[in-house]
Amino acid sequence: MSPQAIENVADYPRPPAIEAYGGHILVRFGGQVIAETTSSFRILETFHPPTYYLPLSGFSPGTLKEADGRSTLCEWKGRARYFDVMADGAVAPRAAWTYPAPTPAYAAIADHVALYAEPMQEVLIDGVSVIPQPGNFYGGWVTPNITGPIKGAPGTTHW
Repeated sequence: MSPQAIENVADYPRPPAIEAYGGHILVRFGGQVIAETTSSFRILETFHPPTYYLPLSGFSPGTLKEADGRSTLCEWKGRARYFDVMADGAVAPRAAWTYPAPTPAYAAIADHVALYAEPMQEVLIDGVSVIPQPGNFYGGWVTPNITGPIKGAPGTTHW
């Protein structure tokens, strides 16, 4: 689905759906393009904007450094490992994550990385600017076509 087609996050399933996405994604950080691809995956979960997983091969060399600290566990995808994003002296700690050994239902996102949009200078999906999902926990990317109540803002934790 393109970022121009209207999507209501209340219509996304639980457990989350995974779908291939062939649109153009470009990410800028530290004054440079750090990731670019036309081959990614979207995870679509009820009340969340899509989370995009870009192939490791779409990242510029040296822009991802394995982060120190704890991993997290997703009930659907498995154990996540985090990266610091780095470019031209700028660092966004733990701003990207991957599932090195995802559960079988999400095996396609192995060797793919998701990014929080908030610390990035610019995230574009098919030329459309991304707005970070509210809150500091979830990593969905909001575009103008995404509608419905989005989880992440204050007061939305338990629904």
